[in-house]
Formats: sequence, C-alpha cells, structure tokens
Amino acid sequence: MNPNAAILRQYAEKYNDPVYFQEDPIIFPKRFAELYRRGECNLADVEIAAVIAAHLAWGRRVMIVRDCGRAFDEMGWKPYDYVMRGDYRCEPCSLHRTVMWSEFADICAAMRRYFEEHSTLENLSADDFRTQIYCRKSDPHAANKKINMLRRWMVRHDGKVDLGLWGDSSPAELIIPLDVHVHTVAREMGLTSRNSADIKTALEITSELSEIFPGDPCLGDFALFGYGVSRTSSSLKYLIDNLT
Repeated sequence: MNPNAAILRQYAEKYNDPVYFQEDPIIFPKRFAELYRRGECNLADVEIAAVIAAHLAWGRRVMIVRDCGRAFDEMGWKPYDYVMRGDYRCEPCSLHRTVMWSEFADICAAMRRYFEEHSTLENLSADDFRTQIYCRKSDPHAANKKINMLRRWMVRHDGKVDLGLWGDSSPAELIIPLDVHVHTVAREMGLTSRNSADIKTALEITSELSEIFPGDPCLGDFALFGYGVSRTSSSLKYLIDNLT
C-alpha cells in the first residue's frame, strides 16, 4: 500500500464536494443533468454538454468557464437541438485559447452523425471518442485526459460532484484523467515514477489508486486535486511569510 494512502483518503473525503467545483467546467453538464432528472431535456443534451466542456477544459478555470458559457450561448442552451440542426458557427477565430469555432463546428458535426444512428455515447471506447467525436487521429499512447475526465463525470455515482448517468459502466473501469498537474502530483505522492504523461502512466497511477480506493480509482482524482490545492496554498503562504 502506498505510504501516502491515508492522506490521499483524507483529501478525497474533503475535496469530493461541490463547493470546490462551483467554477469548474463540470457545472455545465451538471446543469443539464439536473434538467434531465426533471424530465426537461434528454440524456444527449447532458452528453453533448460534457463533450464540449471537457474539450475546453484546459488553462485557467475562470477562462474555461467563461468560454464554455460562450459555446452554450451559441447553442441557445439546447445542445442536442443545436447539434442536430446542423447550422454551426464555423469561423477561424478563437473560442477558447487555440480552439477555434471551426473546430467546435467539426465536433458538433461529428456528434450529429453519431446521434443520427445512436442514442448515447456511453459505449464508445476512448479511441472511438477520440476519432469519431473529437475528430483526432487514433493514438494508442495518448492519455486521453479530456475523454477520461468526461467518463468520470458521467459514470461516478456517489451523488456529490459527478453525475452518475451512465449506469452500464462501472467506476472500477475508469482511468484517471492525466494532465501535467495530475502527473506532477502523482509523482510526488509516489503513485508513479514514469516521466511520460501517456496512457501507460495513467494506467499505472490508476492501478495504485485502485488499491487505495477499491472499486473507485477516480475518487483519487479529488485527492490529487486536494493535494495540489494544499501544496499551492502552502507555497503561497511560505512566499508571503518570507517576503522582505
């Protein structure tokens, strides 16, 4: 067992809480999930919202939330209707950082093609998501952070932060969403010693977290988030306390 298991469990318990995710891209699919549970939209609305929010989820959270809002404003806050209508904003100008409106249009068109034949995205593999929805080339080495984050949102069902709407999938099968921050923290916590932020590293970290959080390795995502928040706060306090 990892020597940091106890502290990781403490961080997971504390940070698996909506209060820490009020300015996070998950708020967009969560909004549609609430409507879905009230019968006011369909599951595809939630899934499309998750696809768009996950795609834009890189950089500062305040900028991510702002630009997700721009995307959903464009969709009239009716993602499924917008996607199936087929009339997309398609311009070579920025939606979010290097993501162009033309890329957004390509993803919407891909989802339209998919939803013309299927009712849910749940059964797509990570590579299917990558190629059929996000219009990227297949890459067996990619960590697929945005896809694994989207799957965490849709599958985990403890009723706190995540949505738990994909009932045919198990939290035990999820893979940790691996980005630079998660990779750095995981190395510091002894969950991996690998330098490459690839799928092999993501699987290694997930395996370690499975021992700490049996049946729910992505609960460890909140632990790593919490450790990162704590470390950043401590570093900031140290700098402030030692300013001359």
